[in-house]
Amino acid sequence: MDDLLSAFDRAARWIDDYYRHPERYPVLSRARPGDLHRALPAEAPKDGEAFETIFADFESLVLPGITHWNHPRFFAHFSISATPAAVVAEALAAALDVNAMLWRTSPAATELEEVVLVWLRTLLGLDDGLHGIVYDTASIAGFTALAAAREALGLEIRDRGMGGRSDLPPLRVYVTDHTHSHVEKAAIALGIGRANVVKIACDDAFAMRPDALEAALAADVARGMRPMCVAATVGTTSTTSSDPVPAIAEIARRYAAWLHVDASYAGPAAIVPEFRTLLAGCEFADSLVVNPHKWLFVPIDLSVLYVRDMENLRRTFSLVADYLVTSDGDVRNYMDYGLQLGRRFRALKLWFAIRHLGANRMRDLLRGHVALAQTFATWVEAEPAWIVVAPHPLSVVCFRHEPADVDGGDALDAHNLAIVDRVNASGEAYFSTTKLNGRVAIRIAIGNERTTLGDVAAGWRLLREAATTANMANANV
Repeated sequence: MDDLLSAFDRAARWIDDYYRHPERYPVLSRARPGDLHRALPAEAPKDGEAFETIFADFESLVLPGITHWNHPRFFAHFSISATPAAVVAEALAAALDVNAMLWRTSPAATELEEVVLVWLRTLLGLDDGLHGIVYDTASIAGFTALAAAREALGLEIRDRGMGGRSDLPPLRVYVTDHTHSHVEKAAIALGIGRANVVKIACDDAFAMRPDALEAALAADVARGMRPMCVAATVGTTSTTSSDPVPAIAEIARRYAAWLHVDASYAGPAAIVPEFRTLLAGCEFADSLVVNPHKWLFVPIDLSVLYVRDMENLRRTFSLVADYLVTSDGDVRNYMDYGLQLGRRFRALKLWFAIRHLGANRMRDLLRGHVALAQTFATWVEAEPAWIVVAPHPLSVVCFRHEPADVDGGDALDAHNLAIVDRVNASGEAYFSTTKLNGRVAIRIAIGNERTTLGDVAAGWRLLREAATTANMANANV
């Protein structure tokens, strides 16, 4: 680019203004399917265009189709936000454009990843028997963990595969209805099959029941099946409930099953001393995933998988072509620990975020998010016809509006969906829903660096106004 500094200055000024005033945008994009297709030409330009022209189209054409996850009233899914220093790190990583597949291809990329994951491990209170590796998302980290679990069985699947083998018993994976879907997807991709993903019953707090797990494992072993992996969750997606990892770990150990802990969302909270117990039992885990891009202010994507046996993980995936052989000695070549050969320099943004915010500021932010969620829950509990429908230990609350004049479960579900749709259409806030015990629940998830009590109060006002409107609409039907 002829004027790189000018282009970066233009982008930097826009980003700075965006972070100062994200509330100027509707949280949920109002774009309709095909809007951008219709606005853009059908073919690529034959000649280069000026940066200002491209940037103007970014503002006028792309931004209307953006749902603003950085908005302080984004309360849907798991609210995330990137601290500005980590955004700068992303730009630097893009400028360097290294492929961190081998130590040799950028020693600093490999060694910074090792160092920053030790920092994170220490902040989380994990033991030094766990060793980390960065992936893009928990879906890939979970797939990698299940692949390692399969390899650890010693069934020669790496070389002989799974097809046409009379000596290979059905391999079983144990989850609950609240386990994230990526575990089941991993079982599909690894040839385990959905029929061998066993759903274990939950208690009233939506956590896995150890007695039900033990009964399922015993029954499977009696039928000649092989328990491969128990996937426990710390902070489920719907409610942020946590499975009892210590009890599950003991059962998994007795049946020689791999214990994988998905702490993608809730795991980062363990950097706060009073939430350290969230990861109790993880000293017995074979693998554990946490997502700094969910709640440690790092731009998506950056997921961290910790495993206890790195050699088993390397054995699962290592396949070194002649053109990748090096003689660098005792170094880690991260290409050996997953499907991907090419690897972005993701560790840089986590390093920037931790250094810029510092552990104490991160802890304060997480404490603040949890406190806001607890305050919101008290508002719901104090309001007639509104109820909290699940435990809310962290920064997510599930709730529901149940007015006396709306009859029936399906009608109440439709009523709550209408509330959310009205709020989201306003552009002032964005909420999502889930289903608990078969019924619709509204979720508020708080995790943005810039969310204030005023933002949460505004969301609550919008919900109550939408409920009143929905009630009037029901009365007129």
